[in-house]
Parts: sequence; structure tokens; C-alpha cells
Amino acid sequence: MIERVTDLEKAASDIAFIEKHCFATPWSVQQVKSSGDTTVFFTANDDGKIVGYAGMYTVLDEGYVTNIGVLPDHRKKGIGKALTNQLIDYSVSQKLAFLSLEVRVSNTPAINLYTSLGFKEVGKRKNFYSNPKEDALIMTRYF
Repeated sequence: MIERVTDLEKAASDIAFIEKHCFATPWSVQQVKSSGDTTVFFTANDDGKIVGYAGMYTVLDEGYVTNIGVLPDHRKKGIGKALTNQLIDYSVSQKLAFLSLEVRVSNTPAINLYTSLGFKEVGKRKNFYSNPKEDALIMTRYF
């Protein structure tokens, strides 16, 4: 079940836990909480436990994904796709012109997912990621 986070104070520790298990440079609980002024979060729940999340912020009519993460033992179950679709639906409801994100060039499963959902590669950011250092593809879906 995907739902919008309405109590970030309560969800922040779960989101930070997912960050720690998904990303080389995870956001802390405090970073998650402080981003709540500008970022909307959606969570994926399994038996009442948050197992994945997605976040995005808007600037005028532009949408930017902060992160999408799913706990390793819950991957390959369609959760990442459902979360990404929720971001797309939210973007459409807000009448955004596009939704954009960065993804590691080596993250083939994510690139394939985003491509299947209508995102197109529009650029590259050199050495965007650290641990390990790697380029990012900029992928955007226009509405």
C-alpha cells in the first residue's frame, strides 16, 4: 500500500533506515525531517511496516525526485514501480511540466524501470555520486 506521509516526524526514522540500507551516502533522520518543508514523501507499507519510500520537491511547475528506496529484501516485488507511479500521479495532479531524477549509470534495473515508465535520458552529471565515484544519468518524464 502506497500512502502520502502526513506525519514526517513519525516516518523520518523509517525513511532514514531505508536510506541507510539503500544508499552509500544516506540522509540522517534530521536531514529527512528538515527536507519536509519542501519535499513530499510517499511510503510503501507491508504489514504495517514501511519498506520503501519516494520523495520529490517542486520548483514552479517542475518536479525533482530526491530519492526512491526499497529495502533489499522487498525488491523485485513492484514496490519501486508503484512508488515511481505515485510520484508521476502526484506530478500530474499538480500540473507539473515534468518530473526529473538522477540515477547511477550502473543502476541498470532502475534505468530500465524509469524507461518503462516514460522517462528519457536528457543528460549526464559527471562524478555526481561518491562511494563509489560515478556519473549520473539525468532522466526526465515530460507531461
